[in-house]
Amino acid sequence: MTLKELEKQLLALTPSEKTQAIQLLVQSLSNSSLGIKKTPGVCGGDACVGNTRIQVWVLVGYRRLGCSDAELFKCYPHLTAADLVNAWAYADAYPEEIETAIRENEEA
Repeated sequence: MTLKELEKQLLALTPSEKTQAIQLLVQSLSNSSLGIKKTPGVCGGDACVGNTRIQVWVLVGYRRLGCSDAELFKCYPHLTAADLVNAWAYADAYPEEIETAIRENEEA
């Protein structure tokens, strides 16, 4: 299938089907090129940046408290700009997951 053929098929989808297609694409990217990993038994299975134990929900929480990316780099000097871009993209793609993790950890 060519990209042009795929484009025609995507445009013919309903809004709900388009949402599902986007979720599938983001999930396939997040499992490899986005560098966000979920490993059972590591950090409660939460989404973490690359091979670190830095959970995406933690970074989102810091951001909500007003931390800039520059401040996050100071706190986590081994993070790269790509790591943060990937974390923000993951958080945007899975907002319910992130909200649940933040809520559960605030209650703990």
